[in-house]
Amino acid sequence: MENVPSRQGLYDPRFEHDSCGIGFVADIHGRASSEIVQKAIQVLLNLEHRGACGCEKNTGDGAGILLQMPHSFLAQECDKAGIALPRRSHYAAANLFLPTDEGERRGCEALVEKTVREEGLCVLGWRTLPTDNSSLGPTARAGEPAMRQMFLSRPESIEDDLAYERKLYVVRRRIENAARASEVPGKGALYIPSLSHRTLVYKGMLIAPQLPRYFPDLLTRASRPTPFRTGPARTPTASSATTARSTPCAATSTGCTRARVSSPRRSSATSSRSCCR
Repeated sequence: MENVPSRQGLYDPRFEHDSCGIGFVADIHGRASSEIVQKAIQVLLNLEHRGACGCEKNTGDGAGILLQMPHSFLAQECDKAGIALPRRSHYAAANLFLPTDEGERRGCEALVEKTVREEGLCVLGWRTLPTDNSSLGPTARAGEPAMRQMFLSRPESIEDDLAYERKLYVVRRRIENAARASEVPGKGALYIPSLSHRTLVYKGMLIAPQLPRYFPDLLTRASRPTPFRTGPARTPTASSATTARSTPCAATSTGCTRARVSSPRRSSATSSRSCCR
């Protein structure tokens, strides 16, 4: 946590923590469906009391959802954007917050692509994430970033899913460090909510009811999660290992809110939380 006040009077920054609410939704038979996502959104709505709003009722402190990679939906959208998306599990997707100024945004995207290449991957393409901010309050709009989706290749040399996920973690951390050390204008607005070949995060400075309206992707029936493969060559990622036993799908509302939809080996799950070859 950065930019917190120093210790003073009865205040001690050591006691800062998130007061998140989180819920999970899963199909224990592993059947992927857009209904799982919609139920997770309903869970998020039921957790609205765990989030907070500012002096404006329509400016929240954060809400979101994490879901399994909706391959069919992304393949359709990438086709419209002229991006040749590989078969499921052979690419990664990231949602990024970027500066709203076009010049600054391009500079940040160039930094991201340079770091990706240095790690032996390549950017397959970018997609502008559809958003609808008509329900947002003035404060939320003032801090609203540009939102873009990036797709990365999976080298043939990386056959293991866990190894690929670790590589993506390294890429994300290197991008964050490169941005911090750079002189690129607008670098403070660069943030990566998720970069994975298994999951995708939609989040923002929202109250729970605003989430599905702000991200139209969540309302399409094509955006159903893709079940994890069950063969011996496909093992759960480190981030999903703890959910592989409980097979959850969750929704949360918090001050650092994020929502999550994920499916372990035998289930399709969703969770939401508010706070080149």
